[in-house]
Amino acid sequence: MKKYWFLLIFPVLLLGSCAQEPENPLLAEFDTPFGVPPFNEIENAHFEPAILEGIRQQEEEIAAIVDNPAPPTFENTIEALEYSGGTLGRVMRVFSNYNSTMTGPELEEIARNMSPRLSEHSDNIRLNLDLFARVNEVYGQRDMLDLNPEQMRLLEETHKGFVRSGANLPAEEQERLREINTELSSLTLTFGQNVLGETNDFKMVVDNEEDLAGLPESAIEGAADRAEQEGLEGKWVFTLHNPSVMPFLYNADNRELRREMQQAYINRGNRDNDYNNREILAKIANLRLERSRLLGYDNYAAFSLEETMAGDIPTVMEFCHEVWEPALALAKEEKEQLQQMVYDEGNDFQLEQWDWRYYTEKVRREKYALDEQEVRQYFELNTVRDGIFMIVENLWGLQFEELHDIPRYHEDVQVFEVLEADGSHLGVLYMDFHPRDSKRGGAWMSSFRSQRVDQDGNFVHPVITINGNFSPPTSTRPSLLTYDEMTTFFHEFGHALHGLMSDVHYPSLAGTNVPRDFVELPSQVMENWANEPEIMRTFALHYETGEPMPDEMMDRIVESAHFNEGFANVEYLASTYLDMEYHIITEPFDEDDLDEVSKNIEARTIENTGMIPEIHFRHASTHFNHIFSGGYAAGYYSYLWSGLLDADVYEAFRETGDLFDQETARSLRENILERGGTEDAMQMYIDFRGREPVIEPLLRQRGLSEPIDPQVIRN
Repeated sequence: MKKYWFLLIFPVLLLGSCAQEPENPLLAEFDTPFGVPPFNEIENAHFEPAILEGIRQQEEEIAAIVDNPAPPTFENTIEALEYSGGTLGRVMRVFSNYNSTMTGPELEEIARNMSPRLSEHSDNIRLNLDLFARVNEVYGQRDMLDLNPEQMRLLEETHKGFVRSGANLPAEEQERLREINTELSSLTLTFGQNVLGETNDFKMVVDNEEDLAGLPESAIEGAADRAEQEGLEGKWVFTLHNPSVMPFLYNADNRELRREMQQAYINRGNRDNDYNNREILAKIANLRLERSRLLGYDNYAAFSLEETMAGDIPTVMEFCHEVWEPALALAKEEKEQLQQMVYDEGNDFQLEQWDWRYYTEKVRREKYALDEQEVRQYFELNTVRDGIFMIVENLWGLQFEELHDIPRYHEDVQVFEVLEADGSHLGVLYMDFHPRDSKRGGAWMSSFRSQRVDQDGNFVHPVITINGNFSPPTSTRPSLLTYDEMTTFFHEFGHALHGLMSDVHYPSLAGTNVPRDFVELPSQVMENWANEPEIMRTFALHYETGEPMPDEMMDRIVESAHFNEGFANVEYLASTYLDMEYHIITEPFDEDDLDEVSKNIEARTIENTGMIPEIHFRHASTHFNHIFSGGYAAGYYSYLWSGLLDADVYEAFRETGDLFDQETARSLRENILERGGTEDAMQMYIDFRGREPVIEPLLRQRGLSEPIDPQVIRN
């Protein structure tokens, strides 16, 4: 998942130059290797004054644009605006990443204090009528300005950004828009803080060793380590962080404890405690609707989808339905298989949500002789990392050199210089792999500096970061990834490549600044190489012996590739439909009934889709960070849409007979990975593929159609 941090805090971030007050390290040019942030010098107390100073500097820069007596031009208005806010951008990138990975009460308080101030600052720019008048004048002359394609794109996107932010609204409606934006910035921030707070708050303490039956040794050892950290020696502590909760749900024989863990997991933000998100999410949905209607749209989904490849609500819903029908049918078959296993074991209970993963793992072991704990012994984190490096080198010649003497914000972080095939510098990559209480859940990519060409014509190389919550090492074992964690690593690395390979001029068009349903293409296409047997053999090495994964185990993994795909697709699509239900409303939720909204919307989604009760939403309402605290509102379908693209892109490699075909890799880089948002996304796709995407590769990839019989393609 690409992290859209400025959708959380600051809608438009424009990078540039300059700083003052060197006593605050955030306000000085970073005098470090490759210009990375001086993490060893940064303290929490530096953030708030640095943010306020960044705002002050950009206010001066905006005033200079507006007060310029010269007629507005592309250079003195559009480019000047693009390069304004350099200090604020630099500070906010560091703060946003800290607030996601190193947060605590102090940083959370700073975020709460600064959120309305940043919202106000953004509105002061986008609703500045004098500034918009200059932008509008340049836009009106666009056909006579002899702009190159990227300049034209920047002009069009800048003008559109003002219009979509309310620059054309009358004064009283602009004032209401400001109020909405301020309230939304606070509510979305609080929503995410609540999810993290409740995730950290829950602990299942096991003091009876018999209750550990079925759990793998690695999970038991991790729980014992956590208990020792909590001062509970001799006991075991399980949490709602994925490396703890998922092994428990897949393996614990104690059905009652599985129920307790699953219910705690799906009800994050849904309890009557300090972390309750029910009213917050309903208020967010209402405010988004009101904002959209002020701007002339029927609902928020219509407003949001206008900027995507899909373009509108009917296209999204029709596309999702094409996958939902076969996925639901397959999930029902899977349910019957699991229910039969329950009966075969002599039980008479009906399968419940807290049973699905447990019996799935049993079927996997029985049908494919695959044990997740056995498989993960071949996915030691650093070996997988080196496998990814090898794949990327074979595709594009990139090289990775670890940097040891460089600032880092946490001792667990790995840092690499990324080099082109000719040895020239491409960028710096930070990788932060493991969960901690100060770190939000999930996996994402972000940056400490995006690629751009500065105002003096210098190429500025990116500093990219990827984050995960992968299984940490224990006192006796290194970090051993599950199969899903391994593919997630590949996914986030694809996002990193999108940021690292960016080769554009203007920062707001660089890297991952593309439509939401296009941004997951580079990440998801990387997962395809992770799943190729001949490639996997190069990095699937036993963590103790170094021996490659046995052919027999590899064959079983290939045979099980589509196992449980009904569940996976239904679980995901159910949350996609849930997202849309919140954002296609045309009338606000009743202010007197906000506490019941999430329950009612979830019930309506289940009824409308025919979702079976044995499967729950991948992300239920009260912990759905993607849409209520992230940038995926009315856009969670994007993973599936990007799946349509990634499956078709990978077919292009397959069609050559060489999964490392250099010409195809070069075309992918030049037409998609390097170009950021400098052109229409569909046109970039057509430039690569020669046509629009087709759905058949996606359905085959997910086991939802009759498979073709491709030969295993070797490099």
